[in-house]
Amino acid sequence: MKLPYAEPYKIKMVESIKRSTPQQRKQWIKEAHYNLFNLSSDKVYIDLLTDSGTGAMSDKQWGALMEGDESYAGSQSFLKLKETVQKITGFKYFLPTHQGRAAENVLFSVLVKEGDIVPGNSHFDTTKGHIEFRKATAVDCTIDEAFDTENMHPFKGNVDLKKLQKVFDENPVEKIPFVIITITNNSSGGQPVSMENVKAVSKICKKYKVPLLFDSARFAENAYFVKMREKGYQKKTIKEIAKKMFSYGDGMTMSSKKDGLVNMGGFIALNDEEIFKKATVFNIMYEGFITYGGMSGRDMAALAVGLDEATEFDYLESRIKQVTYLGNKLIEYNVPVQHPIGGHAIFIDANKFVPTIPRDEYRAQALAIELYIVGGIRGVEIGTVLADRDPFTRKNRYPELELVRLAIPRRTYTHNHMEYIAAVLKNIYDSRAEAKSGYRIIDEAPIMRHFTVKFEKI
Repeated sequence: MKLPYAEPYKIKMVESIKRSTPQQRKQWIKEAHYNLFNLSSDKVYIDLLTDSGTGAMSDKQWGALMEGDESYAGSQSFLKLKETVQKITGFKYFLPTHQGRAAENVLFSVLVKEGDIVPGNSHFDTTKGHIEFRKATAVDCTIDEAFDTENMHPFKGNVDLKKLQKVFDENPVEKIPFVIITITNNSSGGQPVSMENVKAVSKICKKYKVPLLFDSARFAENAYFVKMREKGYQKKTIKEIAKKMFSYGDGMTMSSKKDGLVNMGGFIALNDEEIFKKATVFNIMYEGFITYGGMSGRDMAALAVGLDEATEFDYLESRIKQVTYLGNKLIEYNVPVQHPIGGHAIFIDANKFVPTIPRDEYRAQALAIELYIVGGIRGVEIGTVLADRDPFTRKNRYPELELVRLAIPRRTYTHNHMEYIAAVLKNIYDSRAEAKSGYRIIDEAPIMRHFTVKFEKI
């Protein structure tokens, strides 16, 4: 008999989660103006809003936490973290920040100016927000296969080289401060980028002497997919693959709350000393001194251990197999999802799930709300709401995909939780024909509206 897969860890502590009824949840989501971000955590049964900072730390991380050096300058925890980042990424210079969007804020304050063009593969919300806040333009150069949820392309996060070349052909090179590759590509479904594609993008960047940066929140998961799917990397370790990939770039931003396995933290890593020096000024202004950057010593100590753990195969296999199990269960139930299953989340295709709800009534948001009411499960819309309004015309931007993301926290939920999520979605899918109308916006922020937007039911 073939042995079933079992997690390479055991549970030492548990946290209670509250149950509630659909009637209670209907009232709670109404009071929250139908914005899942506005719900307090005690009103959520299974929280899949994000995998950012919501995972469980290991015993070794908790041990490192107690050894944190809280010195304002020259902390030993900083030096250990710097050494770990340099070892894993190969980048020379390192600046800690309190989280990923802070890293973007610091680095983009140096690099991005009004009128610039920043090409990349489906920039995530904060990345695009920081670019557009500076009156620059983010240009999506993701391959077309990413927008067909049934296409089984193994690297749907890839940059389309022809689209990227078109950006260089049609714009002065001095208006392109850098190219950014998000690994894995969150907005297109947690999809990986191949080493071959990174190498090709790097070649174009070198031709035009434009830096190549990585949004590296899930770089270890990307390395896992390269190992499993790309020829020539099966015998390489995750650490070897990650370092190879970073060798094609000039720098990175990192939200350590994902593949750093911590609840708070981020950093910038660079090879260019001049950019590093300029970034230190903004780091001191916005974050803190350059040897802590908004992080406590104990958090830096835990992150150093977390980065090491996250780049080990056994951990990644367990992590991604849990996500894959849920995805395959939904496929078994005919629930339309992004194929192949991504690294950190399941992305439900709302265009196929509830095509009866008009797009201007935010069908993916409507589906996410129904998931909460029926099962107490909190996901997040990755569609028209998140796409925001065009900064110039102020009209809604309608992306090709309307998705509901179910982001799985690391080392947090059990196999039975995955079964429960799948069953709830099957029940909703079986009654989907009843969905006729969605929601209208009654209040929204001028940028990154999805965090605080208010809706009313139509």
